[in-house]
Amino acid sequence: MKYFFTSILGLFALISFGQGPQSERISRIKATLPVVEKVYQEYAEKNHFPGLAFGLVVDGQLVYSGANGFSEIATSTKASPKSLFRIASMSKSVTAMAILALRKEGKLKLDDPAYMYIPELKSMPSLTKDAPPITIRHLMTHAAGFPEDNPWGDRQLDSRDEELIALIKKGISFSNVPGITYEYSNLGFAILGKIIGNVSGKPYQQYIDEVIFKPLGMSSTIWEYTKAPKMLLAHGYRFEDEKWKEEELLHDGTYGAMGGLITSIEDFSKYVSFHLSAWPASSGEEKGPVSRSDVREMQMPWNFNSLNAKFKYPSGRECAVTSAYGYGLRWSKDCEGRTGIGHTGGLPGFGSQWQILPEYGIGIIAHANRTYAGMATINTAVLDTIIALAGLKPLPIAVSPVLAKRKEELIKLLPTWNNAEQSGIFAENFFPDKSVSHRKKELDILLERAGEIRGSTDMIAENQLRGTFSLKTTKQDIKVYFTLSPENPGLIQQLDFSLTD
Repeated sequence: MKYFFTSILGLFALISFGQGPQSERISRIKATLPVVEKVYQEYAEKNHFPGLAFGLVVDGQLVYSGANGFSEIATSTKASPKSLFRIASMSKSVTAMAILALRKEGKLKLDDPAYMYIPELKSMPSLTKDAPPITIRHLMTHAAGFPEDNPWGDRQLDSRDEELIALIKKGISFSNVPGITYEYSNLGFAILGKIIGNVSGKPYQQYIDEVIFKPLGMSSTIWEYTKAPKMLLAHGYRFEDEKWKEEELLHDGTYGAMGGLITSIEDFSKYVSFHLSAWPASSGEEKGPVSRSDVREMQMPWNFNSLNAKFKYPSGRECAVTSAYGYGLRWSKDCEGRTGIGHTGGLPGFGSQWQILPEYGIGIIAHANRTYAGMATINTAVLDTIIALAGLKPLPIAVSPVLAKRKEELIKLLPTWNNAEQSGIFAENFFPDKSVSHRKKELDILLERAGEIRGSTDMIAENQLRGTFSLKTTKQDIKVYFTLSPENPGLIQQLDFSLTD
């Protein structure tokens, strides 16, 4: 990524801020946009993309979108955030969300054998006699035992239902028994599409349109390319022999459930915003096609994928990353604790990716119309750059009333610890684990170096029952960490003091 990172470093000094209120935070993010535009433009030029469109979602809003190049070369039609790109496997999480919508209706369970909804699967030979039945959850997490099938699957998009059933009746070749490993399967998601159709009593496309897209206001997202306005449809290309060659657009079919969606940056940003809205957990009104808890369930790492111990960010810093698969979603966590959720997409003529960082409240989408255009690398670079240039930190967790209450009660006891055992704020393990005299002695040693207590900082919550604050002292502040017990109300079960850096 060196070809564009030099330009980023050159602008770094112009865009360096601290964390602030939401409006200031969004302003700081917007200030990075000239850099973002340049990054995408250089990436598109280097990789011979006919056209590219991108969008940045912050706190549930599409705060910026842009594009460069052409959605159709022959007519010199310029790409825009309204251009309709086929997003390939980015479609998979929408299919998974439809399954959860059917679960919400009480029509299926994730651990049901898939043959309950596609009877032809029951008589299909398994790899071994001890192989378990394929479940819906297996299909959603690429654990069904089917072989990785990207080259083959990419050419099945316009297949019909009867062809899928014929394949099942003939017998599917397994690479593993179900439930033991991750192996990416487009076939698995085609089967999920058929399950949606059989259970809902309508084509999976219609069910998803009605249950997911309509509630989210996604009026421009379609399955069949012939339904797209001519000036908005992005044509797909392959760069070969130093020139662009147009790829044939396949019609919609059974395998569209794995990769057939056609959408714009503007429309898909509504779906990305819905995924971000699931964080943090809250008691607010439910407004989506499925519950926020369903969305968070989708985003969990259900099936381990890989560990990249030598991953490097564009700055050159090495940071190990572990990856897993959720329900139609890719999940990753790096050595800095940064969680990424989203999905790539690649088909003949197209490449795309979307990704959110829930702790930061931001997400990115990018579509390109070149065969298997790799957008994950550039989107990761853009998010990392925005975080660095805008000085973003993970969004603070609200301090629960009980956490705030225990902090104030604890401060009143320090540094003397008078009547601490009678205070009623400590769990039953607290003093048997370490006596009052030993706890007072440990704090006194720190205070000899730090000086007198003059006050305290605000509480920083790690969750509803755990957090830190600092005692403000005359020389060097003291960090206070405590965690509460599962009792109601929670009592202090662990307490640690340390000098701040």
